[in-house]
Amino acid sequence: MADHVDITLWIDRRWKDAIEKHLKDETLQEHLEDVLDELCNQLPEREYERISAEIYAEDAARRTEEEAARTYAAYHVMERGQEWYFKTSLGEELLAVGKKLRGYLTKGSGVAPDKFIGMFFGGQPITVEEYNALTALRMENTGKVRGVFDVNFDKREFSAVHIMDGWQTWAMRDVSAAVYHATRSQFASSDDKWRKLLDHLSGKEITSVGHLSARNFSFGDEIIESDGKLNFYVQTEFDVDAAFGTFVLTGKNDDWLNIYANYDIAEDRPCDTLELTLCKGDGSEESWSYQLNAAEQDVLLRKMEEYCQQQTGMSLHDYAQQFREEPEQQQGPVMKL
Repeated sequence: MADHVDITLWIDRRWKDAIEKHLKDETLQEHLEDVLDELCNQLPEREYERISAEIYAEDAARRTEEEAARTYAAYHVMERGQEWYFKTSLGEELLAVGKKLRGYLTKGSGVAPDKFIGMFFGGQPITVEEYNALTALRMENTGKVRGVFDVNFDKREFSAVHIMDGWQTWAMRDVSAAVYHATRSQFASSDDKWRKLLDHLSGKEITSVGHLSARNFSFGDEIIESDGKLNFYVQTEFDVDAAFGTFVLTGKNDDWLNIYANYDIAEDRPCDTLELTLCKGDGSEESWSYQLNAAEQDVLLRKMEEYCQQQTGMSLHDYAQQFREEPEQQQGPVMKL
């Protein structure tokens, strides 16, 4: 390094060996390093503190620069009833992780490890909270988090976070096949591989619990204010049974599902749950909440904003603002229960 200098001393080995015999549990080099430390400590206090502060600041700046250049990928893996959360500092993207998946499934890269997590060297264990935080950062598209993945071997599903659509989920066999087609030509450019991968995955997305995407959030009816919230009726034009564990997409009963996404007027943000009511053919009802994760909340807010603009010509913030004002100050057509 530029601010470091080498001090080289030459000494006959016989002198070195003789000196080290009289040193207590240290080599001659270690002893000389102690001598240098002592000489530094004997400098005038002000000069010592100035140099120490400069070195500390330079080290801190270097660490900050290295961290700024480092990218991450976050993983949740389920396999044989066990689960792991970890991150890597290589910042792998979809194609790279898909290649690891295919190599593991086909055992095509030599002797594959016993578990999928063995495909990642240097992975650092993380908490669920850190995984969610990295997911939120991925959605912000800062470039710091280049991929967030949920790989479930027990369900044979592969999910990844897209910065615009949120979660995208495919069957593992479809990801493996798409990777094969994308990488079989060793002469294809990186852009060509990406294009082929996405082409082969297009139209093969599936609905998976915990991985709702932008395509699952379409609304119908008017936006209704109730109990300090704006209610958005979510249209059930997707596989709600796969998403919520119901059994309504069948001719064996007359059940149906109502889903509401809510916007908290006082907090000026979407609620972090969906409210579901299962209406059964016998007239009974069952209600529960679905907890939204970071990626789901992000795409839900975008879809709410888009729908509010279409329905009212106003931003979600401005529309909600009407309900924070006194009733006589409210303007524009609103529906209230």
